[in-house]
Amino acid sequence: MIRLRARTPYVMRAEGTRKRSSKAVAMDCSRPRSPATTWRAGRAFAWPAAWSSWLVLLFSGLPLLIAISAAMAAEPAEIKIGYLRQPLEKFTISYRDQPAENDGLAGALVAIDDNNTTGKFLNQKFTLEDVKLKEGSDPAAAVNAFADKGILFVVADLEPDALLKAADAGKARGVLMFNVGAPDDRLREEDCRANVVHVAPARSMLADGLAQYLVWKKWRRWLLVTGSHDKDKLLADAYRRAAKRFGAKIVEEREFKDTGGARRTDSGIVQIQSQMPVFTQEATDYDVLVAADESEVFAGYLPYRTWDARPVAGSAGLVPTSWDASHTQWGAIQMQSRFTKKFPRFMTALDIEGWTAVRMLGEAAARTHTTDAGKLVDFIKSPEFSVAAFKGQKLTLRDWNLQLRQPILLSDGRTIVSVSPQEGFLHQVSELDTLGYDRPETKCSLK
Repeated sequence: MIRLRARTPYVMRAEGTRKRSSKAVAMDCSRPRSPATTWRAGRAFAWPAAWSSWLVLLFSGLPLLIAISAAMAAEPAEIKIGYLRQPLEKFTISYRDQPAENDGLAGALVAIDDNNTTGKFLNQKFTLEDVKLKEGSDPAAAVNAFADKGILFVVADLEPDALLKAADAGKARGVLMFNVGAPDDRLREEDCRANVVHVAPARSMLADGLAQYLVWKKWRRWLLVTGSHDKDKLLADAYRRAAKRFGAKIVEEREFKDTGGARRTDSGIVQIQSQMPVFTQEATDYDVLVAADESEVFAGYLPYRTWDARPVAGSAGLVPTSWDASHTQWGAIQMQSRFTKKFPRFMTALDIEGWTAVRMLGEAAARTHTTDAGKLVDFIKSPEFSVAAFKGQKLTLRDWNLQLRQPILLSDGRTIVSVSPQEGFLHQVSELDTLGYDRPETKCSLK
């Protein structure tokens, strides 16, 4: 009969060497071994009884741990987001600028994917429900319908009055709105709401961003050409304010009246070529023509057609914007690539605003480790909140009117010429607060 010797467990010295005990016991291999005895390196090895108890407990509880983990993975906490938009009817001078049917929504959907990439590690899930209002539909009813489904965050691409109506309906239901489509300053000032976060830059921010660059270039004498629609006049007001704020001078103003007509026709091109030089003829000496044409009636026809050889900026030429397809700095090329991989077109300003709104929620949920709507809202409004959006610095929220601070890109349609705020325009808190209405200027009283 083969007999092996089993020894008591190894004892570890401080320097890590092994020391065997001097006593050994003879063990018959034919006899059944106790549960505390196992084989090690060809020898019978006796584990302490306490160790065996822990091993039994560990392996008996392992199926329960696996079951709990599986249950958690199967039922992540959900953050529901709504996307509310109005019928899209926008005429553009250039056919290539005609917005896609999913303009804005596409950016939000990319952000949902980005949020869920991180959310799967935090047991969080983000979903998006799109509602497109019909002509004459009530935005308040749409917001209430969202709330009935437990959707307390709504990304809104609405006209100003519709946005206010939706926000007032959502206030009683605890709904937080993200304005991505309306640049009106009154929404951030006298008509501000405590449950509306403004992701889209205000007209004043866009105008200030352009004005800083024109002043930096020493193009201080402006010919301001304004359209005849209400939006055009509001944009012109923003440029007048910017000129006064940064030391430029509007030497002359002219209004281009919208008389209709099919300028895309063959005869239209001939008409434009003869009309625009005459329209800008005999102007007071100026450095740059600034166009306020948010309705896109005439500005696109001004470059290379003015009577005097002068640069054009504003609604054509050098354009202030929150995003452009040519933007590739600060990791933006990765954003552009992800977008074009999912959708067969370039990313627009409205797309990045939709993306940023959804990412604000994703960032808040990741940093607070919660899906509770109230806690997410509190964090987004807190000084600790910030979100990265491929613009060279993190974006934060102004606590006095809930406007998202952000740099303004200046694009010529093919490249990014510059990014504002410009060097030398200083501020005691944030240089981004040189764009738009600052705290001492605000008329907002959040309610």
